[in-house]
This record gives sequence, structure tokens and C-alpha cells, in this order.
Amino acid sequence: MKKELIFLGPPACGKGTQTSKLSEYFGFPHVDTGSLLRAEIKNDTENGRIAKSFIDKGQLVPVELVAKIIKDRLSQDDCKNGYILDGYPRSVEQADKLTQMNSEIDGNESVEFRAIYFDIDTYILVERIVNRRSCPKCGEIYNLIFKAPKQEGICDKCQAELTQRKDDTREVAQSRFDTYNKETAPLIEYYKNKGVLRTIDANGTIDEVWERLLRAVND
Repeated sequence: MKKELIFLGPPACGKGTQTSKLSEYFGFPHVDTGSLLRAEIKNDTENGRIAKSFIDKGQLVPVELVAKIIKDRLSQDDCKNGYILDGYPRSVEQADKLTQMNSEIDGNESVEFRAIYFDIDTYILVERIVNRRSCPKCGEIYNLIFKAPKQEGICDKCQAELTQRKDDTREVAQSRFDTYNKETAPLIEYYKNKGVLRTIDANGTIDEVWERLLRAVND
């Protein structure tokens, strides 16, 4: 049976790490909507040019255009057995769009849809963000508390010097949580009412959360 999986949770809750692992586990594509949009722009597609015209003006990319780009991706052959969608939907309006596009793509096919909610303490999230470091060369992500590099300030994989994002501060983190709670958290109730929501405890180690995730996906 085809599996369609989306993930809900505040910034730095661990979705990115777990969705990458899950993609390898199932052999499904991990569709990261942010990367998808950037690729459209980089490849100078028609959709990419339209999206760029809004971004260059400091405006949000229209909901309909984002939905079209995502639908085109989910319609490709490598998604026929399932997909893992990351970064979408971010609002109830987008959730309605996703339901519509899935219906159009799947037709009468039997599908198992799951919305996985990562439930985690805000304090831990703030600590993850302010202690996050990344490698500008290979993209590996570290955390000074939860996943420190073997050598301080140096990437384990390629030995490049690690950097910290300018917006990884407590003030910015709190602002991001406020935005999430206002715009995205209503999706929890939305999918709960549809009977497809699965909540997992995202506190703990990567391996502990992984085991909980597998149970939620396969129940």
C-alpha cells in the first residue's frame, strides 16, 4: 500500500534528521519543499522564474504556485509507492491543497496517509538552536550539547571550520516558535480530526526518537 507521510513540529524538533533516515529505510523520496523551490529557481524553469519574481520583491510565493510545484514532484514515478513530504503544509489552507492534489494523483488507489507530530519541550528546542553549528563545506550539522564534534569547532567528516548561523539566537528562536504556534500548530487539530495524526515524543536521543517514529508510521 502506498504511504504518504508528512511531519509536523516546531523548528529544530528533529524532523530533518528523522525524515532523511526514514527515506533511506523505505526507499521513498524525501521531498524537501524548500530545496524543491530553490532547485526550480536554479534550473530556471517557468515555475522557478515566477517564484523568483515574488521572492526578489520580498513577497511570499503564491499558495497556488507552491502547490503546483509540489504536485508536479509528487506525480513523478519515484513517488508511486510513497513519499515523505518535509516543510509542507504549513497552514490549514495548504493542507486542503495537499488533500486535493493527493486525490488527483492517487485516483482510486489504496493509500495510507499519516501526519506525524513531533512533540518536544520548548527549552530543549532553544538549546538545540543556540548551540547548533554547521559545516559550510559538506553541510553536516552539529550541536555543542547533543552532538558535539570530536574536535572543537572542526567538522568530523571534512575537517572544515564549523560556523553558526546569524539567526541562531534565543530571541530569533522565540520569534520562530511564536510564528509556528500561530500559523502551523492548528494543523495538529486539523489532522487529528481526520483521524490520521500520530504523535511521538521527540525528546531523547536520535535512536530513541527513531524507534518511536517507526512505531507511529507502521501502526
